[in-house]
Amino acid sequence: MKKIVILQDYLRNGGTERQSVHLAGRFAAHGLDTTLLTFRPGGALAPPSAQSQISTGQQQHSANYKFQSLQSFDTHLDFFAPRLIPALRRLAPDIVLCMGRMANCKAGRIARALPDAAVISTMRTGKKLPRAYIRSLHTTSHVIANSHAIAKTLVENYDVPEEKISVIHNAIVHDADSAPQPEESTDAVPSSALQPFSPSALPHRLLCVAMLRPEKNHHELIKIFSQLPPAPPAELHIIGAGSELLPCCSAVKRMGLVGRVHFHGYLSDPSPYYKQARVAVLTSHSESLPNFLVEAHMHGIPSVAYAVGGVSECGGIAITPGNQPAFIAALTRLLNDPEHHAAESARVAAHAQEHFAPQTQLRRYLEIFAKVTT
Repeated sequence: MKKIVILQDYLRNGGTERQSVHLAGRFAAHGLDTTLLTFRPGGALAPPSAQSQISTGQQQHSANYKFQSLQSFDTHLDFFAPRLIPALRRLAPDIVLCMGRMANCKAGRIARALPDAAVISTMRTGKKLPRAYIRSLHTTSHVIANSHAIAKTLVENYDVPEEKISVIHNAIVHDADSAPQPEESTDAVPSSALQPFSPSALPHRLLCVAMLRPEKNHHELIKIFSQLPPAPPAELHIIGAGSELLPCCSAVKRMGLVGRVHFHGYLSDPSPYYKQARVAVLTSHSESLPNFLVEAHMHGIPSVAYAVGGVSECGGIAITPGNQPAFIAALTRLLNDPEHHAAESARVAAHAQEHFAPQTQLRRYLEIFAKVTT
């Protein structure tokens, strides 16, 4: 049985972190001896049993994989990985899969310290890479990108050989058949900034699920929403936490959109909102392959998004970044033309099922694991 360690700095609520947890469960279910190793303990996505009891060197079982953290208490330092190499030597993995920026910055050091292990880098970001990350890309056994656009960036910007790169798209984590009831947000922000989930008489709910960070560009999305024609009436629902939440709330007040733009904070599973949504919208400045669009498409929700990173590979309507009139036109047509909406709904759902099904992703990872360990 192959032993694999998935390395992640912290299990915050983010796309890469969700994929780390998802992959840990998938690998273990397939029969791999799997450990999810994090730098920091806890986090929104940490296994429930690990939230209240985590000690360095001790492993907690969650579902069918093991969970371990290097920090004995949360220092809130994402880069701090105390005794990382000794911990990995004790685990003696055949494969180390590095997920996220901080873990990938350590990948080159791990490859040198564990010559018998296959260390795999991943590239899942549209941001500029730190030097340690770039060095690691040339030291590890293989590099997995989550979109063809990101793979092209690896070749053109970082001189990674094409033959060393594989593309594996993100798997669907929240599918259309596993939606629980809506839950209250766990965001640590004033309750006045958040609205609970409730049914609406309006048929046109626009949905954006993304951490409220500057690169997600929610301000432009709100501005675009403010310019939509008054008919049909629509609401914008934003799910996510981050530094831009309160500034965005202020922008909504300035634009007179209170009651039409709703912030719901962080939710562990936004599936109930997908079931209520008419169109998915995203105006990010940078992306690799946004999980939000993939999951929306699996639910049959058409999307309009700026064509950055791997957005076009998600299968929805991709607009040149910054072209607000084109974005508004595409969105307005989806809201006003039922036949066009139905056709887009069927198209994106079929695309998602073909390209992002979990079994397809698992098969591709197993092929790469076999290749790098022979």
